[in-house]
Amino acid sequence: MSRWRTSTRSGSYTAARVIRGVGAVFALIEVLYILMILFGANPANAFFLFVQQLAVPLALFFPGLFQLGNANLDLIVNYGLAAVFWLVVTNLLARLVAR
Repeated sequence: MSRWRTSTRSGSYTAARVIRGVGAVFALIEVLYILMILFGANPANAFFLFVQQLAVPLALFFPGLFQLGNANLDLIVNYGLAAVFWLVVTNLLARLVAR
């Protein structure tokens, strides 16, 4: 009977690790988009368009939340908040699943 309990517990930990991994990938996409904009990546490049198509919907309601007067600073703050949001939310979900 102890084997069954351990396998069930390890399954929930595996699910929690997957959830944390998804959150980390979402945050990485947001950070990659920020860096590509800041370093002046070519907007016509296919990789840039791919990252942009992923980053903009993942940013949810954060773009335009803060308007600080500097376009680069706005980008860092708004998309950076989206990255932190994904890390926090997925970490909380992972904790609930791991219980």
